[in-house]
Amino acid sequence: MNAALLLVIGIGAFFIAYVTYGRFLAKKWGIDACRPTPAHTLRDDVDYCPADAKVILGHHFSSIAGAGPITGPIQAIIFGWLPVYLWVVIGSIFFGGVHDFGSIFASLRHDGKSIGEVVRQNIGQTGKLLFNLFSWLALVLVVAAFADICAGTFAYDPANPNNLTGAMAGTASVLFILLAVLFGIFVYRKNANIVVSTIIGVAALFFCIWIGYTFPILTLSKTAWIVVVLLYIVVASVMPVWILLQPRDYLCSFLLYAVLIGAVAGIFIEHPTLQMDAFTSFAVNDGKAVQYLFPILFITVACGAISGFHSLVGSGTTSKQINKESDAKLIGYGAMLIEGIVAIVTIIAVAYTAVQVDGTPAVRFAAGVSEFMAGFGLPKEVGMVFIILAFSAFALTSLDTATRIARYMFQELMGKGEKKDQPQFQRFLQKPVVGTVVTVGCAGLLMLYGYDKIWPIFGASNQLLAGLALLALTAWFARTGRGVLPTAIPMVIMFAVTLTALVMLAKSFYGAGNILMGSIACVLLILAVVLILTTVRSMSKKDVRLER
Repeated sequence: MNAALLLVIGIGAFFIAYVTYGRFLAKKWGIDACRPTPAHTLRDDVDYCPADAKVILGHHFSSIAGAGPITGPIQAIIFGWLPVYLWVVIGSIFFGGVHDFGSIFASLRHDGKSIGEVVRQNIGQTGKLLFNLFSWLALVLVVAAFADICAGTFAYDPANPNNLTGAMAGTASVLFILLAVLFGIFVYRKNANIVVSTIIGVAALFFCIWIGYTFPILTLSKTAWIVVVLLYIVVASVMPVWILLQPRDYLCSFLLYAVLIGAVAGIFIEHPTLQMDAFTSFAVNDGKAVQYLFPILFITVACGAISGFHSLVGSGTTSKQINKESDAKLIGYGAMLIEGIVAIVTIIAVAYTAVQVDGTPAVRFAAGVSEFMAGFGLPKEVGMVFIILAFSAFALTSLDTATRIARYMFQELMGKGEKKDQPQFQRFLQKPVVGTVVTVGCAGLLMLYGYDKIWPIFGASNQLLAGLALLALTAWFARTGRGVLPTAIPMVIMFAVTLTALVMLAKSFYGAGNILMGSIACVLLILAVVLILTTVRSMSKKDVRLER
């Protein structure tokens, strides 16, 4: 199969969907470009801070992409490239795009608050408590998985001293963080021109990569990197968004844009033929256990098709920075479709090199894409390092965003903003630093298992979170007369997939003697079922609330 044809079909489908279905959703939901957004009405320049749509697109895209659209398809491709490809295209258009766009829009109409607040106002306080607890647990899994991936990518192995890729990535990433802080100060405090600052910032970003490539001085072990990464996200979670989150994610997006453009150009130049079978089997033995296409495919390919984490990013940080409500279509629906392209490129890269390359997801992805980039003259070794650097930068970006959102969730669980006369200890638990430390501490304990053991339960909880977010949107749309089919249909399908997967995972974990992961699967399953039942009871009351 010619990979260029697959790419053309995917990009064409995404473009048509953005123009037609995206416009349909915006009109159906009542997007109003003249309505003031929470970034203006609640501006505090810490969490609420309006920014240009291009900057927020960069932040949102960087935050939702991370390692997901690369790691997921690589693990799911054991079923063949065709099922993964179809799920990415269909999922991005009718599942993930609707989920992300709707989550941002709902948050905009609820004062920039999380999906949990949408649940409270349309399902009830009990529903909000259950949703926030589920979300916080899912985010702890996200932080654990992505922190392990970052530390493993940056790690230096003394037994293989000639392999300095990890040290290069780690050195460049630390320099990149310092660059982002300087960019934020100049743009948001010195009022520097955004176009000029972007040109200088992107040039400086690639200079950081060159320094990391030339002088890889941070030769730390994986354990040392775990400590560094966890300390970093504790600090990053409580810093104002303008000084690190916005500029880092904005500049980081240019890395992935460069990888995408280079990969797409290389595919059209090289016209690679996929070496892997289009379809293998509905049941595949991966060497550890038998994996079934349903439901494993749909929970393994998360961010490349639909991801509950996106609803938390959209309603946790993105909605607090959107300048105009009409920007939500580009940022929500558009970013999801771009991520779908990343997933398609991943499928092509791995299916092309499947019989030649082993290693981590970052290495397998980089091996394929660097082959394509060699078609226009970029040395393969340089391409490998650059792509792995981009991969690690995005994983780190998603990591600090996830930690910040988990901090929000923990604060809400502790009753922040509900009552004024709260006990002193309860107010202490609501402090940003406390929520961050508790979240990171729990994630650190889970990291003892390694990302490969965390990923299956992360995938199931993440996709179930997407179903719960669609449930909240469906309840709100029903109460406000907006129509529910665009969210209700993918909601039902995601519940069928994820509830089945959690039952299978719990059985598998307990059978292997992994009591902790099996118990987590059971807790997530019980929380989801109770929340669904709570929503059904709430919707049966048939009380319609005022338009938002």
